[in-house]
Amino acid sequence: MREIQDSQLSQSRQLPPSRRALLAGAGVTCAAMLAGCSTQRVTPATSGTAASAGGSTPPATALAATSQVPDGGGKIIDAKRIVITQPQPGSFKAFSAICTHEGCFVDSVSKGTINCPCHGSKFSITDGSVVHGPATRPLPRIAINVEGTSIFQG
Repeated sequence: MREIQDSQLSQSRQLPPSRRALLAGAGVTCAAMLAGCSTQRVTPATSGTAASAGGSTPPATALAATSQVPDGGGKIIDAKRIVITQPQPGSFKAFSAICTHEGCFVDSVSKGTINCPCHGSKFSITDGSVVHGPATRPLPRIAINVEGTSIFQG
């Protein structure tokens, strides 16, 4: 009988959380709060950032500022594996920065082409089509939106 009482007593007791558990919980709570703050999309019309004042720094959620993409050229966003081009003034296009030949990353945009350093493939800045092989398939398009002076994915 004593064993049953001891078992029931130990099951009903709860130890207070350890310092480590409390700190971990606080860390998770803070991270969640910060993540909630960072998901707000800032547009130039509503922000006081340099982008709205005509500067070249885009909001944190933007891929790039329009001023960072040269007319007739492009900008490679390494972290997102995207290349943004401006074939005509004010017209922006985006493509995968992964070459369709062997999966290398393109490394430059010049003279109207997106260029792969591995085997020399070149793609049009207008539509991603192959200008010079060995690649045989175009670069996949990426959806982008231009809001004011900022370029967003999607």
